[in-house]
Amino acid sequence: MKPISIAITVALAMTMSAPSHADLVSTVAQVKPAIAIVGTYKATNSPRFAMRGTGFVVGEGGVGNKLVTNAHVLVPPADADPQAALVVQLRVGASGWQTRAAQVLEVDRQHDLALLRFEGPAVTAFKVGNSQGVQEGQSVAFMGFPIGGALGFSPVTHRAMVSSIAPAALPSPTAGQLNPQIIRSVRDSNPFDIFQLDGTAYPGNSGGPLFDPDTGEVLGVVSMVLIKSTRESALTHPSGISYAVPSRYVLEMLERNAAN
Repeated sequence: MKPISIAITVALAMTMSAPSHADLVSTVAQVKPAIAIVGTYKATNSPRFAMRGTGFVVGEGGVGNKLVTNAHVLVPPADADPQAALVVQLRVGASGWQTRAAQVLEVDRQHDLALLRFEGPAVTAFKVGNSQGVQEGQSVAFMGFPIGGALGFSPVTHRAMVSSIAPAALPSPTAGQLNPQIIRSVRDSNPFDIFQLDGTAYPGNSGGPLFDPDTGEVLGVVSMVLIKSTRESALTHPSGISYAVPSRYVLEMLERNAAN
């Protein structure tokens, strides 16, 4: 075979074997409009908006008016201020935000998930994938607002790997710290599969999507950030251990609320 023919054959083979999905740069641009901030709004407060965590829009056909976040991101009923409204902030353009009133459709405390519906027209949404095929060692990415508004309301994306898939139960969101005794107790209480990640998530990432870096499909929801002591120490001494609830539980929740 002539050298030029060999070159053409090699080039063709590389083209055919190249992945058809977009790379992470393209994926981030695709899904970024569907990321959201969950918080409360009270006209007499300063600031009026108080961020609680991250959320992401879900829906059919690439648009939707429902949002998924963590159950612990919501204000506990006992601590709720009746004058403070639950709201979500949705991206408008490259850097703008629009505040929409929201209501809770379901809270799944066992899996630390919550489904909200916000007012107004539907917006760009994530596609929720099936997490059943996720494997240990698989590359993933997650997006959110680490350290809340301290770094500004600009979504941040992290690469990660699924370092372990193991049965686990989530501790109460009011638990201050996790220790071996708490971990043992929650593992013995109605366990379910959870993804352990080697990427470091911070307070503020809770409720953000864990997604396939090639397709943008949601594979889980970031939850229960483990830090060594206080919120402030996460900046200088992150534990490096993060978890995500598999998206199969999101799909089940969406199915239960399909008519809402």
